[in-house]
Amino acid sequence: MVSWPWLVLVVVAAALVVAVETPRLERRFGAEARKKRERERRKQSFRVLTADEESDEFIRSVQHDLESLPTIEERDRKT
Repeated sequence: MVSWPWLVLVVVAAALVVAVETPRLERRFGAEARKKRERERRKQSFRVLTADEESDEFIRSVQHDLESLPTIEERDRKT
């Protein structure tokens, strides 16, 4: 039969291993890692436009985005 000091030693060793490995596992499987993977997935769909490549489409897109932004009228602004 295992005596209680050995059992305590095993429990302490297991706790130590968990404490030491938690940061490494958190970097790999935690919330920050999930955000990083999602960001990398979104970035894969991006493409770089050159100056002559589809510039009209880009200008129209920017104009549309600017027109759809909410604006504040002068009378609505609190001073």
